[in-house]
Amino acid sequence: MSLDKIVIVDYGMGNTNSVKKQIEKTTKSVIISSKIDDILAATKLILPGVGHFQTAMSNLKSNHLIDPLNKAVLELKTPILGICLGMQLMTNHSEEGNVDGLSWVDGNIKYFDFKNNAHYKRPHMGWNQTKHNKRSSLLNNISEEEEYYFVHSYYMVSNDSNDILCSTEYEIEFTSAFEKNNIFGVQFHPEKSHSTGEQLIKNFILL
Repeated sequence: MSLDKIVIVDYGMGNTNSVKKQIEKTTKSVIISSKIDDILAATKLILPGVGHFQTAMSNLKSNHLIDPLNKAVLELKTPILGICLGMQLMTNHSEEGNVDGLSWVDGNIKYFDFKNNAHYKRPHMGWNQTKHNKRSSLLNNISEEEEYYFVHSYYMVSNDSNDILCSTEYEIEFTSAFEKNNIFGVQFHPEKSHSTGEQLIKNFILL
């Protein structure tokens, strides 16, 4: 663990401190930073996010973080975990603000439009299970019966079924986690998901 340099990317949109506290249960080698040198030197990256997709992309651009993130993720192949909005930013496009994302993973972000509005509410908020679509070290020692904490009004539609790691039912089935090479994303909040979330974070650190 001592050789790790885990960087939580600070672009003004994430619940960075709660993510840091969860990571520190496994390793103290973690910082919150928006410095390009830190991002490029990281052994693991976390892209958290809470808020509006359009604002998040604007913040990434104004902080000059898109090019170093592209270099770290696409060229250096640094493992990265996107959380909630951070996951959504990795896709092609979002209906939230009608703007393009980072396009690391082939998918789009849609607004929940329920047929049964009496039963299904926006945001999707609370505890829910995930179906494991493929095997992954990210899911070591985690069963499908365990639950994660969700809070979101937009969801991912994956264009490549090979990328789908987990799916979740909330009237419709949506992609709740993906894995594409060194790129991981989860729609739920592992930092708020008690022991299950702690295990997932630990699995990512140990990749």
